[in-house]
Amino acid sequence: MNTSLNSKPLTVVLTGATGGLGSALAKALSEQGVLLVLCGRDNVRLEQLNRQLGGQHHCVASDLNTSAGRQAVHAYCQQFTRGIDALINNAASNYFGPLKDMTEITVQQMLMTNLMVPIELTRLLLPILGKADNAQVINIGSAFSRLGFPGFSVYSACKFGLRGFTEAMRRELADTTITVRLFAPRTISTAMNNDNVTAMNKALGNHSDNAETVAHQFIKFFQKTQRSEQFLGWPERFFGWLNAMNSRWIDQGIAKKLPVIQRFWTGVAK
Repeated sequence: MNTSLNSKPLTVVLTGATGGLGSALAKALSEQGVLLVLCGRDNVRLEQLNRQLGGQHHCVASDLNTSAGRQAVHAYCQQFTRGIDALINNAASNYFGPLKDMTEITVQQMLMTNLMVPIELTRLLLPILGKADNAQVINIGSAFSRLGFPGFSVYSACKFGLRGFTEAMRRELADTTITVRLFAPRTISTAMNNDNVTAMNKALGNHSDNAETVAHQFIKFFQKTQRSEQFLGWPERFFGWLNAMNSRWIDQGIAKKLPVIQRFWTGVAK
C-alpha cells in the first residue's frame, strides 16, 4: 500500500478494533504503514492491541452505541488538521435464533450497533474526511447484505440496510473526494459466531474463513478504490446474485435446510 500519496501516512479510524476481525484488520493495516485510530469499549484491550502493533497508534475507548461515545471519537479526530483518510465501520454484533425468542432490547441493540452506529459515525466524521485527499468510508457488510437467512433476521436486516446506506451515500457524495464502499465477507471464524453457528455451518456444509484471510483480502480492496463493493466466498457470491435475480429459487433451497437450521437455534436472547 502506498501511504505516501499525500506525503504522509494514511490516518484510518477503525471501529470494533479489538474484535476478531477488527484486530486482524488492525494488524494488516499497521503492517502497511497506516496510522490507526483504534476504537472499542475496553481501554485495556485497546492499549494491549496497540502495544502488539508497535505502540504508535491512537486509542479511543468509548461505547459507540451512545451519542457521547460517538461524539468522543469525533472530538478526538478533530486533532488531525489534514483530516482522516478513511473510516472503517467494522463494529458489529450478532444473534442466532428465531425472532420470536428475541427481546425488544436485543433487537434495538443490534439495530444500533450494526446500522445506526455506522450511519451516525459517518455523519459526524464527514467534515473531517472532507479535509483529506480521496478519503473513503468502508462499511463492513456480510453475505447477509443481500441474502436473508433464517435465524439471522435482524442481523440480515441491518446488513441489507448498511448496503443500501453505502450505495446511497456513494451517490450522494459523487461530487466530492469521498468514496463510500462495502466490503462483505462470508462467515468468519471469530467469537461473534457462537458454537451453535459453527455447528450449524458444519452440518450444512457452509464454509467459513479465518480473520487473517479476510484481512488480507481487505487490504487488496482498500487499495482498489475504484471498486464500489466486494463480496467474498464461493458459492455465497453466486447465491447472493441468484437471490437478486429470483429469490423464489433461494426460498425453496433454504426451506429444505430449515429443519437443520432450527436444531441449532440459540434460544431466548438475554
